[in-house]
Amino acid sequence: MFITMAWTIFRKAILLLQYAHTFVHWKMLQFGFKIKSTKEVIGQIPRLVVGGVKSFVGKIPVGNPGGANVPPLKAFPIDSELQSIFAKAGINVH
Repeated sequence: MFITMAWTIFRKAILLLQYAHTFVHWKMLQFGFKIKSTKEVIGQIPRLVVGGVKSFVGKIPVGNPGGANVPPLKAFPIDSELQSIFAKAGINVH
């Protein structure tokens, strides 16, 4: 239960905090070490290296939750809860 909740929070943070998203990938890498997930650790390293640059230039795929279980360049639909937060902030995410 805790692990599922933690990943849900990380994935929402990636989408809501695009400009701070490299820091979130750093925390995901640390969490991967904590839960002894080799896949997550290996998956977060290129996201840290490349993700920071892509964030800086605004080239992040829309809706990508950032975990090692999804392709790093694939766009995903954004759930209605997050769409509502973006809309209230006047941010168009389509």
